[in-house]
Amino acid sequence: MEAPLQTEMVELVPNGKHLEGLLAVTPPTAGGQRVEGPGRSCVEGEGFLPKSPSKEPHFTDFEGKTSFGMSVFNLSNAIMGSGILGLAYAMANTGIILFLFLLTAVALLSSYSIHLLLKSSGIVGIRAYEQLGYRAFGTPGKLAAALAITLQNIGAMSSYLYIIKSELPLVIQTFLNLEDRTSDWYMNGNYLVILVSVVVILPLALMRQLGYLGYSSGFSLSCMMFFLIAVIYKKFHVPCPLSPNVGNMTSNISLVEIDKDEAGLQAKTEAGAFCTPSYFTLNTQTAYTIPIMAFAFVCHPEVLPIYTELKDPSKRKMQRISNLSIAVMYVMYFLAALFGYLTFYDGVESELLHAYNQVDPFDVLILCVRVAVLTAVTLTVPIVLFPVRRALQQMLFPDREFSWLRHVLIAVGLLTCINLLVIFAPNILGIFGVIDSSDTKSPSLLSWWMENKGRG
Repeated sequence: MEAPLQTEMVELVPNGKHLEGLLAVTPPTAGGQRVEGPGRSCVEGEGFLPKSPSKEPHFTDFEGKTSFGMSVFNLSNAIMGSGILGLAYAMANTGIILFLFLLTAVALLSSYSIHLLLKSSGIVGIRAYEQLGYRAFGTPGKLAAALAITLQNIGAMSSYLYIIKSELPLVIQTFLNLEDRTSDWYMNGNYLVILVSVVVILPLALMRQLGYLGYSSGFSLSCMMFFLIAVIYKKFHVPCPLSPNVGNMTSNISLVEIDKDEAGLQAKTEAGAFCTPSYFTLNTQTAYTIPIMAFAFVCHPEVLPIYTELKDPSKRKMQRISNLSIAVMYVMYFLAALFGYLTFYDGVESELLHAYNQVDPFDVLILCVRVAVLTAVTLTVPIVLFPVRRALQQMLFPDREFSWLRHVLIAVGLLTCINLLVIFAPNILGIFGVIDSSDTKSPSLLSWWMENKGRG
């Protein structure tokens, strides 16, 4: 007699509808119920699900269709924040060796934490954070998980849009070769952030599946690759020290008492000391660079949504996607920080692109890099919005079927609220300092912090 088949403990559908309880089902019927294939081994369900040597938990919450490569693009884009612009400053205040140690430690911890996340989701057959919270702590756990993801990602999206608001007018001003900002609408950051949200972000956020954003994520990563290539190229074309630094170093030399040869020798000595890399540094600014390092690989709110849409999903396959994404970002982070630091040394600013203004404010290459970085930041916002929308649906509409109207209204409502925050709160990054700790890798937040830390 054939033994009855077992399904996982929670069944989900794309809009978050779920059925709690362990369900025993019969073989597939006309209703289209999916069951496990006969050739799989039970590993993830050990200890929680009924033991079966020939079966493993099979997720029925979504029929994934996203390829391995697109999933890597999406997760890499979720990891890659604008904080890459602040890593050179972090290296200047930690030293090359300490920076490499911290970066490696954070990368390994992030990979291991994703491993634990995938393991817990596999044990109970759930790929939704809110339902994992529900299974662990009941309704309070579900609400806590949804609220944490909502606040975390709203903070990240706010910081990205604030960067667009503050940087895009400067890019247009440089492109038009204007010395002073005019009062035209296209120089107003408030209008520009609304325009970008409506024209670029909203259409991408209206995609039903996260997997469709793989193409935009790939383009976003190519923009950051262009940024990295430009940083490496500039290392060999920017003199060290810059002429203003030379002037500062020699300003205290009295040419009345010291002849020009001796002054030149002293200037060369000081220049040589300034242009020598530090391998281990601890100073008062080191503490301010730790958040940049600690959150360099934050992507966990996007892991399970990407896992949900993965074609032929398995814990091992998703772990490979996570490891590959983290490894690629690790290399890009280190190279950007290293060559940015070796270009300006201790003169590097908290936002790397600002340091290049000392060389040539109207440099065409740096202008193109600014556009590329703004493009990458813009294309990251839809990736971050997806988990927030899913969390809101889990909290407000847990038992409703998918609705395009609700799908669109939530996206429009989120973008509207975030745009209002960015427009009417001048110190939005300070207000969201706690919420946005998930994205303190943003150099703009670091710049704001550094400018105001001594005013108390």
